[in-house]
Amino acid sequence: MNDISRRKWMAMAGVTGVAMTGRVAMGSSAGIDVPTDGNGGQPARPFARNVLEFAAKGDGKTDDTAAFQKALDAAHTAGGGVVHVPAGRYLIAGSLNVPEGAVLQGIFHGPTSHANFRDGVAIPPPTADGTMLLATGARGKEDGTPLITQEANTTVAGLTVFYPDQNWETTPVEYPWTIRMHGNNCTVDNVELVNSWRGIKAVLASRHLIRNVTGQPLRVGIFVDEIYDIGRIENVHFYPWWRGVPVLHNFMHQYGESFIFGRTDWEYVLNTFSIDYHIAYHFIEGKTGSCNGNFLGIGADGSQYAFVIESVQQPGLLITNGEFVSLDASEWATEGLSKPTGAAGGSIEDGPIQVLVKEKMNGRVWNRGPVRFVNCSFWGPCRQIARLESDTTLGFGDCTFCQWDKATPAIAALAGDLSVNFCDFRQTGQQVYLGPQVNQAVIAGNMARGKWNIVSDATGGDVQSGMNSSSLRESDAIDLREHDVPH
Repeated sequence: MNDISRRKWMAMAGVTGVAMTGRVAMGSSAGIDVPTDGNGGQPARPFARNVLEFAAKGDGKTDDTAAFQKALDAAHTAGGGVVHVPAGRYLIAGSLNVPEGAVLQGIFHGPTSHANFRDGVAIPPPTADGTMLLATGARGKEDGTPLITQEANTTVAGLTVFYPDQNWETTPVEYPWTIRMHGNNCTVDNVELVNSWRGIKAVLASRHLIRNVTGQPLRVGIFVDEIYDIGRIENVHFYPWWRGVPVLHNFMHQYGESFIFGRTDWEYVLNTFSIDYHIAYHFIEGKTGSCNGNFLGIGADGSQYAFVIESVQQPGLLITNGEFVSLDASEWATEGLSKPTGAAGGSIEDGPIQVLVKEKMNGRVWNRGPVRFVNCSFWGPCRQIARLESDTTLGFGDCTFCQWDKATPAIAALAGDLSVNFCDFRQTGQQVYLGPQVNQAVIAGNMARGKWNIVSDATGGDVQSGMNSSSLRESDAIDLREHDVPH
């Protein structure tokens, strides 16, 4: 399938200057028509109803699916509006569709379930002052209808979602996506996904906004694909809030993926973090292409791979002010775990690699764009900081490399182009290896602990190296036996 450029897509869609400004105000001439009061043509009072008015109980026992859907449909019929969900526990045994123009708004003062689920302390029940959906439908059916499907111009906000039939003492059970964005200008804000199997899927959802999301999605956190205008993901924190017990810990280490990016044009990702996943940030070849974007202030802890990169658009990935921590391979247990459908492969026996740019990245030049890290820090007992296997560009500028296996180079480029400039290698050992298929490399202005050790077999490539300084004081090198390295 041919790539569709953002410019071509907008031309085909007839996007106007008004539409390009993002989500328009409800009731404006460019937005959703709001009923008038019949007296002077002024807009009527916006629709704002409570689900309790539609016979929802919120007692955690009565199936409230039909009541929620009736309220949402009423908002749509009225031309758009807000469905308020007061504090309570609402059993949703089916699925919900949020029609165009509707807002599903709960009460959320913060992820109040954390202390109760994670630490088991004696506090009031989770979300005692907030809104919780108890999801029970489609157990064992990963491809079933999502719990919540959003149409265009909709918002889901202020909710905690919990799957009460998921058992932390056994291998997790598959469920459909918790939230599926399937329309432009969708928003998810202030939502906790306590123990979703798969969290949020944004496909054909240009200008999506995913903000202030927490939880412990077990298989996939957020999946993005077929986005042809700027999407945003902000303030997302995936952590074992539900449980950090060995069964879940091991499953997520082997198969969990925090963020998966397929085709998305100009994705902006700010202040995201995940811990204990197999892959934190996974960039794949989507249905119509791959990703380019700006990633600022992001982090990953305890991952087998902080980044696995299989496809990138020509504008590239710009990753700035990130912190990435690996976990010793001995802490990864894999026995007795079956591979879920669609899970990424990869052996973990040899220890973690922070950044893996995979071999044969993509046959099309357009999807072999550069990957650049600026002012990022890497630590934790990994095998390697980075491994470049594909014919593309990998760059590090003003980065800090604290730990890697002394038996391997910190950065190994087997192909492509490598740029390492003004970085700090804070332990002794080989810093860089350049393989025979490397096209070009610039390694300049860096600092090292101990002597520089750059091994180059790139006999056919253009390699420039210089102005790299060394500190020969033994006290300057990190002692991997010490335990004061943050984790």
